[in-house]
Formats: sequence, structure tokens, C-alpha cells
Amino acid sequence: MIISRTPHRISFFGGGTDYPSWYLEHGGKVLGAAIDKYCYITCRVLPPFFKHKHRLAYSKVETVTVIDEIQHPSIRETLRYLKIECGLEIHHDGDIPARSGMGSSSAFTVGLLKTLNALDGKVITKEKIYKEAIHIEQNLIKENVGSQDQVWAACGGLNTIGFLQSGEIIVEPIIMKEEYLRSFENKFMLFFTGLSRNASVVAQEQIQNTHRNRNELFEMRELVDEAYKILTSGKDDFVDFGRLLNETWQLKRKLSSKITTRDIDDVYETAVKNGAVGGKLCGAGGGGFIVFYVETENQERVKKALNNFLHVPFKFDFSGSEIIVYKPDYLNNR
Repeated sequence: MIISRTPHRISFFGGGTDYPSWYLEHGGKVLGAAIDKYCYITCRVLPPFFKHKHRLAYSKVETVTVIDEIQHPSIRETLRYLKIECGLEIHHDGDIPARSGMGSSSAFTVGLLKTLNALDGKVITKEKIYKEAIHIEQNLIKENVGSQDQVWAACGGLNTIGFLQSGEIIVEPIIMKEEYLRSFENKFMLFFTGLSRNASVVAQEQIQNTHRNRNELFEMRELVDEAYKILTSGKDDFVDFGRLLNETWQLKRKLSSKITTRDIDDVYETAVKNGAVGGKLCGAGGGGFIVFYVETENQERVKKALNNFLHVPFKFDFSGSEIIVYKPDYLNNR
């Protein structure tokens, strides 16, 4: 039996510039962090006593005899891609609900790749795993997804990620003093709006609007460098980071009519009125989680004002996808 643990993420700046339709022409860059909310995947070789060959348990349970019958797109295409021949039992458990803007789909694909490679006795590099996850999601499943979520799921960390016109991806950890890093980490409040959405559907309109949104996307890309300078200034003062979050949110909401709603705007306005410096909806938009930069002295007031919404404390994750249980029966029985 193999169990993997893969982090979700919060993207602070540059979202939208990580779509291939944009960065292969203009280049892109994002800044964000993996967090200690995880996708867990348990996998074992299924004993040959059942009528079905594969048993898959996530929000529903599937029992199938061939890979083509699998409804879950990531499981189906990943098993095809890896040319899996043995019968498998795969279970998914998550700290964060699906369709919530925290990179859950990519965390699943990355975690599944990590698990299946370990089941076959293989060690896969972080770079290879995110490249394969991007290929599976964008080219095999054909979802409207960018290329950042897979990188944070594989690598973890507080990073900038550059997307070159050549297609190359550059991951650069943000270096800060430990005390400043912890101070910065404690400035954020994450709330669940209770609204779920399909990121691929939300992103479709944004991708179609890419050429019309050129100015906004260039500005959002520039904010990555401004935010990076704040974090690496050697000062324990990050309030301007919060102000930049407000700027990028105002730009992001212009990219598509599906990114925000009246309810989401009300949540945002309430937080700002009660002391939040800035914030943004996580992921493609339309619902899910919203993150705010709030100085410590104002956090209780913001929490009280948003008491109808679930507050989710978090820390950054620096491990990326990893195997936490390794008992490979498959290697001893094939």
C-alpha cells in the first residue's frame, strides 16, 4: 500500500499569465505558496478475487473492469498515460473540497502520479511530475487549466514561478529570514465562501478574452515583481503586499464576467471595512476560497464580521508532494 500527501496552494499574483495561450506568446510569472491543506491518495494492487479490476473511491465509488470505463478524468487518463496493467484500488481524501479554487484538481493528478510511480518502485523528480501533470490535464483531459497549480503541488514552497515563451518553467523559492517568513505567514486569513464551481468552465471565458485582456495581464505580471521586492526587502513590514493584493483583485475581476458575484463582492467589502488591507478570490474565480491580508490587531474583527463563513487557518508547506506510507506489495508479487 502507498499513501501520498500533496499540498493545495494559494496563488497571490500573476494568475492568468500561467495559461499556455498567454505565456507561450508573452511569457508569464506568478507568486504564491503551497499550504498545509492536503490531498491524500491511497493506492494498492487490488487482489484478483473480484469481478471488477479497479475500485476507485472519491466523492463517489467506481468499480470497473477496464480503464476506459473510468469516469474520473484524471484517474482514467493517468492510468492510460502510465500504461497501468494491474488492477488497482485508489482512495482519495482531502482537507479542502473540490472546485474551491485551491488547486485541488492538480493536487490530485500530481499525487496520483507520485503514488503510482512509487507503487512501481520508481522515484520521480518534482520537475518531471509537474510536467507530466500539466500534460495530462491540458492535453489528455483537455481542461482549461493553467500551469501553476501542478508546480506548487509537486514542489511546495513560497515561490515565484516563471513561464517562458519557450515553454520552460522556472521555480524560484523566495528567500526570507525565518522570523520575517513567520510574520508574513500570520498576516493572512482564509475563508470558504461555500460556493463551488468548475474551474475549467470559469476559465474558458477568461482564455477566450486573452487578447482583449492584454493590458490587465501585463499589469498583473508586473505586480509579481513588485510583491517579490516587498518580501525580499529585509523588512518586517508587508502591508504594501496587502495593498497589491487589492490591486490584483481589481484587475482579475475584469478578466471575465464569471470571476466574481454580488455575494463575493459583499464578502470582500465587509472584510475591508473591518480592517483587511486587501485580498482576492483564490483560483479561477466564481466561488471557493477567498484570502485576505489582515494585520494581526484587526484579525479578530474581520473574523467576527465574516462569522457566517468558515475561517480556515493555515501555514505554508515546503515539502510538496511526498510519500508518507510505503509498503509496496506490488513489487513482491509481480
